[in-house]
Amino acid sequence: MSLLEEVVLDLERHWAGRGWDAQPCLYALVRSTELRKAEPELADQLGLTGGADTLAALEQPGLPDRDAVEDALASIAWPDTVEGCALVIERVVLPPEAEEEIPDDEAEAAAYAAAHPGREDVRMVVGVLRDGARHSALRLRRHDAEDEVLAGPDLVPALAEALAATFEPDEPGRDG
Repeated sequence: MSLLEEVVLDLERHWAGRGWDAQPCLYALVRSTELRKAEPELADQLGLTGGADTLAALEQPGLPDRDAVEDALASIAWPDTVEGCALVIERVVLPPEAEEEIPDDEAEAAAYAAAHPGREDVRMVVGVLRDGARHSALRLRRHDAEDEVLAGPDLVPALAEALAATFEPDEPGRDG
């Protein structure tokens, strides 16, 4: 199992313990060896005292509500010491046939989705690394069990793309 897969699944288990109806949460993924060098006290608090190189997930403050996350991601730039990032977010998913009926008005669309009998609440944990690696984990509220979690690299491609874009230079010729 890759370091990215491990951290995504660890975050998924952590959020499963918190329950549902949470605000989105963004994490910087930093190599534990780098964190031990730069912030030894923080590394100790996180239990990263061993010699193994892992990815530490550092929660980032101030992410907006779930409807504005993609816009917020467009304004994020990471320092070179950040190896990757991960996002935990909940969404309402409707069956394909219901998509055609969604009203154009945002408030009406939200009410429609909330009341739809075929709705699915899903928690998504999506992680990306600077080198292009991706991994995701999905948990459905009605199948809220450890052995029902779906995992794979391409489960939420649009969100993975938005996260990967946070590592792209904002200006031509500017590196990370």
